[in-house]
Amino acid sequence: MPDCFFVSDLHGHPERYRKLFRLIDADHPSAVFLGGDLLPAGLSALEALDFDHQDFVTGFVVRHLKRLREALGPAYPRVFVILGNDDSRSEEAAIIAAATEGIWEYVHDRRVSFASYDVYGYACVPPTPFLMKDWERYDVSRYVDPGCVSPEDGHRSVPLAEHQIRYATIKDDLAGLVGARPLARAIMLFHAPPYQTKLDRAALDGKMVDHAPLDVHIGSVAIHRFIAQHQPLVTLHGHVHESARLTGTWQDRIGRTCCFSAAHDGPELALVRFDPAEPTQATRALI
Repeated sequence: MPDCFFVSDLHGHPERYRKLFRLIDADHPSAVFLGGDLLPAGLSALEALDFDHQDFVTGFVVRHLKRLREALGPAYPRVFVILGNDDSRSEEAAIIAAATEGIWEYVHDRRVSFASYDVYGYACVPPTPFLMKDWERYDVSRYVDPGCVSPEDGHRSVPLAEHQIRYATIKDDLAGLVGARPLARAIMLFHAPPYQTKLDRAALDGKMVDHAPLDVHIGSVAIHRFIAQHQPLVTLHGHVHESARLTGTWQDRIGRTCCFSAAHDGPELALVRFDPAEPTQATRALI
């Protein structure tokens, strides 16, 4: 099987996308995994603004992928997509519309088959200091780390039932997503990394809020416990841009599971290549 591509946290930067499109065209991967925080926000929105195609999803990303599909024909890859905590959920309709056209497969809170593997997607992250709460959940309980804003505060671009805002957890979501299915051949596309690993290290050393020290690990306890218990084949993560720079690595192991991050805090495109048949041979390049 040709290799798979994994990218995350592109944040609407057109040049990162153009690099990805060129690599797909040249290398013909069997699958491309897009791990959330894909859309422009803040200064990225100004950089990405195209007055002829101001809708970034359909006017830029989907437009280019359609061209690739026409050019590659049967060699066009399977494309699996989730959003991330910096992406407005109001854009989900455009993501789903593109999925109905066969451009990609939207896998948040879903399972799909890929060759002899199962692909699962899950976009939500534990509470952050940011006010956008479309893709935030309590982690394993209603505890919120110092410096972070509760899911019950902040704002959402799409309404959510009050009981879900107050009581939904990543732990319960993952249990409902997987049920009793075995995961030995599962590829899991997360936005959040697992807690207290080499993939969730933030630049919070020595920082305090109201005299309470901030935890430098900001990943999900629920995701770590889930991986340790169920041992999926491969897990893919983003969210914490600086972690690879701080820890010196973009990969980790939890038992038998290979965990990879494509988050990056530089201007380059961080591209992870992996073959599910040989996940320990995965590579990452900054392009």
